[in-house]
This record gives sequence, structure tokens and C-alpha cells, in this order.
Amino acid sequence: MSIPDSQPPSSTAPTLWNPAAETMPRAERAALQLERLRGLVTRAARVPFYRDQFAHHEIGPHSIRSLDDIRRLPFTTKSDMRRHHPLGLLAVPRKELARIHGSSGTTGTPTFVGYTARDLDIWSELCARFLVAGGLRPEHTVQVAFGYGLFTGGFGLHYGIEKVGATVIPAAAGNTRRQIDIMRNLAPEVLICTPSYALTIADTARDLGIDPRTLPIRYAHLGGEPWTEDMRREIEEQLDIAAFNNYGLSEIIGPGVSGECQAHDGMHIQEDHFLVECLDPETLEPVPEGEPGELVITNLTREAMPMIRYRTRDIARIYREPCTCGRTSIRMSRVTGRTDDMLIIRGVNVFPSQIEEALLRVEGTTPHYLIEVSRPGTLDEVHVKVEIHPEIFSDRMDRMQALCERISREIHTVAGIRAHVDLVEPRSIERFVGKAKRVLDKRNLKD
Repeated sequence: MSIPDSQPPSSTAPTLWNPAAETMPRAERAALQLERLRGLVTRAARVPFYRDQFAHHEIGPHSIRSLDDIRRLPFTTKSDMRRHHPLGLLAVPRKELARIHGSSGTTGTPTFVGYTARDLDIWSELCARFLVAGGLRPEHTVQVAFGYGLFTGGFGLHYGIEKVGATVIPAAAGNTRRQIDIMRNLAPEVLICTPSYALTIADTARDLGIDPRTLPIRYAHLGGEPWTEDMRREIEEQLDIAAFNNYGLSEIIGPGVSGECQAHDGMHIQEDHFLVECLDPETLEPVPEGEPGELVITNLTREAMPMIRYRTRDIARIYREPCTCGRTSIRMSRVTGRTDDMLIIRGVNVFPSQIEEALLRVEGTTPHYLIEVSRPGTLDEVHVKVEIHPEIFSDRMDRMQALCERISREIHTVAGIRAHVDLVEPRSIERFVGKAKRVLDKRNLKD
């Protein structure tokens, strides 16, 4: 079973890049997934790590009779990739690789991922789908303010844009004043960066005496870090744009696993290429429909580095009800946190995104914050530094104290913890061109 080659969006389907794939009947897609899952198991058996796992559990392509049999296959983790560093999970000879990407290695040994030429073509196709779903057209110009290099975001989206036929400005990350100069000179309609960097662009524009709403961009495709719905509204208001969310990770392919359509009702998962499970991270059993769980992703079509049941550590929900856009794939919510960045504060599980949600419910605050966790005695203490808008600052201590108390109450309502709130001046919290760093955990939890 195969899917027809994609075509540029037509006037009859202006928000679909590949109608045959994106509106495929679910029964037909499930049959395609099953066929591809069997093929994946065959390819993965070339990798010593998977071959040993299959032999131990007596698993082979013959074991896959239905999609439910995915649960018979082994999980793969970041630790497995590090144990087989640098390219021990390849299923093809090294000479067949067309490109190698990797993680930054900021939390340990970097992980590398390989792509064949066909993998790269699939990757650009998947990025083209979500970009078109979010408004990209061949006549547009796109400014990519992601890093280029080992990071998958810049190149993945770059080639997706070119596949659509739009013009790319490979601005790369950083030098925000230059980013704004490029916008004003070349008038791109579309911006690609992290959500936090979109706000940095707005802040810098104001510093330069420019109303960020007058910048020419009208759409933004934002990813690379978790962000809340309140932050989306803040970005859209400050830049006068429509902002779209997308999701991916380098271990699976990079950006392109899923992305939003113009309904803004969850991100459509590209199910013809990925089989996604939503599991309880403790029991590793499926969570009830619509409940949050850890995303576990199997890449069905990757040649160079097959990935079976990869534990992403990302927490999200899965939705199966039809979308008004006409796409028939399941959808995922935005990522609300990670199992490995979850903070346990006096027995309460807290995600940084919950703090952000609470802050943006209070008028006058900004999405720029820093969570500091310490344990001066036997109990955890949380301090949240919050930037507030300049016009909110006051010499009257009672007004500032009242604002701190409102923020603290909102944090308690959303996250269930008591936090000390420190109001700080605008631009006093460090900005990042890539993923924002929101947590400083000063506790010594390794003892």
C-alpha cells in the first residue's frame, strides 16, 4: 500500500498539502500502519540492539498481527541511544547516510541520529504538511530564526519550506536586532523560532522604538519548547500574528511528528509515518482516552535509524474525535511538561508550564520568569521571579505586595504549591535564542 506523491496546495484544498495522506479513512490508515510496522520490525532486526531484544522475547514480523501487538515490542530510551553512542542503532551501512544530526549534549552524552536521502525527503514532506496547515503558501517568504547545525529544527523546517515552494531566509538564531532589520527589509510573512524567542523579538523591537505589531510577519510556527495557550495569546497580541504549534524530536525525526491546523484544536499526528501511544509513565499502560500520559512514538518509515516505542518523556493528551479541518488523523495536545523536568515540591508534582499558566492569568505579568527551588532546611522552598510590565511598577509597596499575593494565590490554584513571588523589572531575566531555561534547582537531591 502506498500514498500518492504530495502536490502543492490547490484552490480546492488550500490548507492540505497531501490530501490523500491527510484525509485517508482511518481503517485504510490502520492497514497501512500495520503493513509498515511489520516492515519496521524487519529493518530493525539489522540493528544488534533490537535483534537481541527480539530474540530474547521471540518476536519477529510474524508476531505483528494487529496494531495492538505494538505492545509486544521493546521500549527504546535516551539511555539506550547513549549506550550505543555514537551510531550503534543504525540499520544501514554508514556509507548510505546522507546527513547526521544530534542533540546538544547539555544533559549528558550527545545523541546522534542518521538520515538516508529517503529519510530526508520524508522529513521535508512532513514539515510541508504542518506548515501548509498553518497558512504557508508558495508565494510567502519565511524567516527561520532557529539554529542551523546539529539541531534538527532549522534544517527540517528549511527543507519543508522549500518543498512547499516558499522563499527561505535562513537567518539562524540570535542577534535579535539583525532579525528585526531583516524583517523590515525583506518583509517575510512567516516567522519560525521558539515561543520564548518570539517574545524576545517583540521586546527588542520596543527597545528600538518599533511597535512589534507593525513588523510584516503574519504567521509564526513555533516549537522546540513547551508553551501554554496563554503564552500563545500573548505572542499573537504582541506581534499581531497567528501562532501555530508543532511538535517533533530529533530521536524520532525532528519537527514534523505533528502540527496544528487553523482550527487550533490540537496537533495532527502524521499517523502514516508514526504510531503514537499515550502511556502512564509509571505503569507503562495506556491512559484513558483524553487523559495526560507520556508519548511513546514508533517511527514506521525511517530507514537509517528505526526507532521502536521511543519514550519521549513528554506529557500530552491524545484526541480521536474528528477535526473540523477534514483531516482524519488523531491529534495531540500541546506538551504540558516532561517526566524528567517535573519538580516534586513537598510531595506535589509541578511542571514549569503550570507556573507559566498561573502567571499569565494575572494582568500585568509577562511570560518571562525563573523558578528557583531550594531546601534550606528540611522542606522545599520555591521562589518565582516574575517580570512585570513597566506600567505596573509602582513606588507604593502596598500595590506591589498585593500583586505578589495575587500571583501567589494563582500559582497555588493552578499548581497546588505555595511560592514566594519576587517582582523584577522588565528585561532583567536572561533571554535565550533557543529553548528557554525556566528552572534553577538548588537542592542537592543526589544524596
